Amino acid sequence: MSDRIAVAKTYKLYVGGAFPRSESGRSYPVVDAKGAFLANAAQGSRKDARDAVVAARKAFAGWSGATAYNRGQVLYRVAELLEGRREQFAAEVAASEGVPLKKAQSLVDAAVDRWVWYAGWTDKFATVLGAANPVAGPYFSFSVPEPTGVVAVLAPQESSLLGLVSVIAPVIATGNTAVVVASQDRPLPAITLSEVLATSDVPGGVVNVLTGRTAEIAPWLASHADVNALDLTGAPEQARADLERSAAGTVKRVPRNRPAEDFTREPDLSRLRAFLETKTVWHPTGT
Repeated sequence: MSDRIAVAKTYKLYVGGAFPRSESGRSYPVVDAKGAFLANAAQGSRKDARDAVVAARKAFAGWSGATAYNRGQVLYRVAELLEGRREQFAAEVAASEGVPLKKAQSLVDAAVDRWVWYAGWTDKFATVLGAANPVAGPYFSFSVPEPTGVVAVLAPQESSLLGLVSVIAPVIATGNTAVVVASQDRPLPAITLSEVLATSDVPGGVVNVLTGRTAEIAPWLASHADVNALDLTGAPEQARADLERSAAGTVKRVPRNRPAEDFTREPDLSRLRAFLETKTVWHPTGT
């Protein structure tokens, strides 16, 4: 039995490819499913949310302008690194969600597979969701899906890793950038995923991860004029209507979420489609 004193950890936010403390200096204790202390996490504020949006907007041009093939390679690299830290993720998921280690390992494996699945779609969704439109005239007409922009994502509260990956991966696979509010009570897998993103090929600012009180941070993102879309998956049920009204004030795209979404099911194209805009181009024939 070891007599050494464990090193208590205070984790930071992940914004613009760096790990800043919350500007408020606040943190809060994270406990496991049995109430035992695990670590401290930064308690993000309005200012932190604004900084994350600035970072996401700055990264958008480069990320959306990258080739689809390159984005697929980047997402696949995230899967590789997540696989390499499988045991750490499994331990954190087991502690956070109160599931047996074997079950936690299967959830981590599913999260790795989910990254790979979305990595494979980066250079295919435009073909499936786009179209060459029939027109009555000497023109070509093409409909092409394009990324919406900066997407604020309220991560699932219960599914700390698989659900998190399921909402982040399709956002960035389609060329958007993301500001993610991690699960309030189960943030450790999101924090570790931030470390994976920081050491992968994902450019700084493409994914920004905030920890803290979802009810405190979400309204600022919903009303922020430079956020183009809002994913309410992890929003408190009683706050959804207010968040939708705030988002409407700046004409954000807000997909309707499926009730009690089961993230262990095979994904489909709905989350890829959710944060795309369709641009139609006309071009005269013969020139």
